[in-house]
Amino acid sequence: MPPLRLIGMLDSPYVRRVAISLHCLGVPFEHEAVSVVSTFPQFQRINPVVKAPTLVCPDGEVLMDSSLILQFIEATHGQANSQGPKLWPTDAQALQHDFRALSLAMAACDKGVQSIYERKLRPADKQHGPWLERVQGQLVAALAGLEQAVAQRPEALAPVQGQPTRQAGITAAVAWQFVGEVEPGLALADKHPALAALAAQMEATEAFKRFPPVGPGVSPPAA
Repeated sequence: MPPLRLIGMLDSPYVRRVAISLHCLGVPFEHEAVSVVSTFPQFQRINPVVKAPTLVCPDGEVLMDSSLILQFIEATHGQANSQGPKLWPTDAQALQHDFRALSLAMAACDKGVQSIYERKLRPADKQHGPWLERVQGQLVAALAGLEQAVAQRPEALAPVQGQPTRQAGITAAVAWQFVGEVEPGLALADKHPALAALAAQMEATEAFKRFPPVGPGVSPPAA
């Protein structure tokens, strides 16, 4: 049976969080670095909607949206291996806290993407300053909330013995790296020390190193 295929560039936080999560769950897959921008026709042949990440299942059916892909993987992985690794806590209160952190991290990613589209893809004479200001304000709020969520439970979200174990921690770290690339003036470590520390711990793990945020406009990882 053909393996799972993950389509998309790793400079997308959505693609990267899926790749890292699949690796941490022990789910085999093949990654294909296809861009929604520079290789649009190639991506369109795989998924006419051209949405990253795209997951091609062994039977050829296509799934999309990072959260839905991971929900599917976690459900099917759990059915196949009930003793395998999980990325969510079982305690209801801890799960609530993780969902809160995840929602803030995803909001930060979404606003970062909107900022890119407004500043880099829209012609300069068509850019709308008030809209960009609003987006950046939402991004600042998302980072502030995420900093608070991480600071309240830094050990819960941190890697354990060099291995990421929580989806909220994975996505928070991925979001921090992404926002640091697209809005470096907003992702300041001195204002977000807990988030910066968590991201540094995560980026040092084998899972994160295996899937670096490679793509156009992204600084190469330090040697």
